[in-house]
Amino acid sequence: MTKSFSHKLYGLVGNPVAHSLSPNMHNAAFAKLNIDAVYLPFLAQKTKLKEAIASLRETGVSGFNVTIPFKSECMRYLDKIDPLARMIGAVNTVSVKKGSLIGSNTDYAGFLRSLRQDLRFNPKDKKIFLLGAGGAARAVAFALANSGSGRISIYDLISARAKSLTSAIRRNFPGLKIDACALKEIPGLIKDCQLLVNCTPLGMRKDDPLPIDAKLLHKGLKVYDIIYTPLKTKLIKAAEKKSIKSAGGSGMLLYQGVLAFELWTKRLAPVALMKKELLDSLR
Repeated sequence: MTKSFSHKLYGLVGNPVAHSLSPNMHNAAFAKLNIDAVYLPFLAQKTKLKEAIASLRETGVSGFNVTIPFKSECMRYLDKIDPLARMIGAVNTVSVKKGSLIGSNTDYAGFLRSLRQDLRFNPKDKKIFLLGAGGAARAVAFALANSGSGRISIYDLISARAKSLTSAIRRNFPGLKIDACALKEIPGLIKDCQLLVNCTPLGMRKDDPLPIDAKLLHKGLKVYDIIYTPLKTKLIKAAEKKSIKSAGGSGMLLYQGVLAFELWTKRLAPVALMKKELLDSLR
């Protein structure tokens, strides 16, 4: 396949991708700055990620984002991984330099920026409960660990995945209290936590159950759900019902996108425009 785009091509690789609002956000930014580029969603079959990335390379892609479920798997098909992404074990942004695919992680800084600006929460010395241990959760966990969290508890339906993430954090932050917990331990642990972060996909679909029993949400807790569509998930609504301060994932999506845009274009992103486009689309 030869390069077929006269303008620069960017995109999002994942499964599913039809729900993504990243194209709206990035295409608005390209237009604002008169950059001749387009950002498109690319649905990759779950068993054919290697082929999907090879096709993008051949097409002459200038950069792309990676979303669920490929943030960790994609690393094996890239030419280089920056040190932060390698430590995290997940890539969400790929840049192209002289034909080489270079993986990085903007979820990490995007989450922290949103956590501080949207939820007014400082993780330092706080006890935190993390639901899920997939690619996005890895960035969240490392961001919290590097911010000086007092304790992190992680639960995942796939216990081996939670244990793997816990081990990775311990290797890099040996002084941090972090554990993978069993389902029965959740009530006892969460009652002492100041932050709950949902990194599972539960909440994306109308028929999804709550990722955690609403009875466990307490006044001393803040809630961050990395899901951004719908704007208010069942978890966010449950928190609001108890007057618990909460934030959805639109902020994380915005700021990781801002960082990816700046990495690709070497231009300052029009943050206010990208935020407006994102929120207008969500509403």
